[in-house]
Amino acid sequence: MNPKQLVGEKATEHIKEGMIVGLGTGSTAYFAIMKIGEMVKNGLNIKGVPTSKATEELALSLNIPLLNISEVKKIDVTIDGADEYDSHKNLIKGGGGALLREKIIASITRFYVIIADKAKGCDILGDFAVPVEITPFAKEITINQLKALGCEPKFREKDGKLFITDNQNYITDCKFKEIKNPKELEAKMNAIPGVVENGLFVGMANLIISEDGEGGILQID
Repeated sequence: MNPKQLVGEKATEHIKEGMIVGLGTGSTAYFAIMKIGEMVKNGLNIKGVPTSKATEELALSLNIPLLNISEVKKIDVTIDGADEYDSHKNLIKGGGGALLREKIIASITRFYVIIADKAKGCDILGDFAVPVEITPFAKEITINQLKALGCEPKFREKDGKLFITDNQNYITDCKFKEIKNPKELEAKMNAIPGVVENGLFVGMANLIISEDGEGGILQID
């Protein structure tokens, strides 16, 4: 079985009847959502909250009942991917461009499950650039202030144009050599006025489900 499918389907074991479920974004979350669609088809009664427009479209195609985020105060379980994780369950997320919505949904989730293949694990975060969602207004000033934190920021592009998030903002991918104190860096980034949110998710994950490269499951809880 595809490692992403293996961990995605394993995560759905945490979904129970009547739950409100956060639906993540990305290539690994895709397999979890496909499995949830199958479970709903077989009679499971849940309601989903998507983290992106792409996930919303996928969920609707599978007839997963959805709630608008404005109707939701708490989410029982969210299943989402990560671009990088360490043994302390610190994460870098946002490779799919949905980091703001993902973090909002994570913030109201009781049990936050991260699914990722073995290659995403590391001792110290930093191999993957930290995505930062910034406002179009005064973007050059914001970039200079991010540079002052010791990174090399690069605007994300798609089809030769600046990538636009679901919230009509830009993303700059900020490459650090290593991130020894992700909590401190997360706070410093978010203190920059033009930064809407960044892709460091610190102290949010309850469980990381990964694989050992040989068809077995690894879990960090």
